[in-house]
Amino acid sequence: MRDTTERRALEEQLRQSQKLEAVGRLASGVAHDFNNILMSIVGSADLILVQLPGEEPARAEASEIKVSVQRGASLTRQLLAFSRRQATSPRLIALEDVVDGMETLLRRSIGTEAELEIVHTATPTLAIADPVQIEQLVLNLVINARDAMPDGGRLIIRVAAVDAEDPTVAAHVEGRHGHFARLSISDTGTGIDEAVRARLFEPFFTTKEEGKGSGLGLSIVSGIVKQNGGYVGVVSEPKKGSTFHVYLPLASVDVPAGVP
Repeated sequence: MRDTTERRALEEQLRQSQKLEAVGRLASGVAHDFNNILMSIVGSADLILVQLPGEEPARAEASEIKVSVQRGASLTRQLLAFSRRQATSPRLIALEDVVDGMETLLRRSIGTEAELEIVHTATPTLAIADPVQIEQLVLNLVINARDAMPDGGRLIIRVAAVDAEDPTVAAHVEGRHGHFARLSISDTGTGIDEAVRARLFEPFFTTKEEGKGSGLGLSIVSGIVKQNGGYVGVVSEPKKGSTFHVYLPLASVDVPAGVP
């Protein structure tokens, strides 16, 4: 007798990886072509706005066209982030600074029914990443948490430096060693069962009602994290809330003696 459990699991991971790669290539091609069309539309809308006098009623329609095109451009950016083909500008950042800078936006996004708490130490938690991508990642996870708390609740964002030797960290970083910058977003929402957890990061998979979710939010999070050499994991049980952990390689800066 031979136990083939591990081999079957590896084969399933390979199939899933190949499927995501194929969908990613398709999404990237569609996003680029769609973005070119949108740019020509927004250019025409700008020309119309320049030619119309301020009191012309048609200005409102032209402005609405431009706003709609900008929404479409946002979707193409999400598709490019999902396919990991979005142009990035990685640099040394402190995750605390990124999160603190988003606090007002995050509070508006979750509304007044949910409480928001941001927890971090005074010591900067440094990583090499594109701050715009990290903002997109945080916003997607926070909105996901908000949707899991339809009757309100508590949302906590934590930033900390962690060691891969910690068993709770090792379970998510695929056996890697060293130190990581961890961004955790916890909610007190409905939680996620095991069957849904297995598909969370699949593109276009959603448990929301039709028309209320694109199924791209968490796959975009996964794409951004992988593009930055990190890992993402989730801890959740039904009716016990969820915690999403994002791990990025911890960066360090050597400061010469005497320099503050």
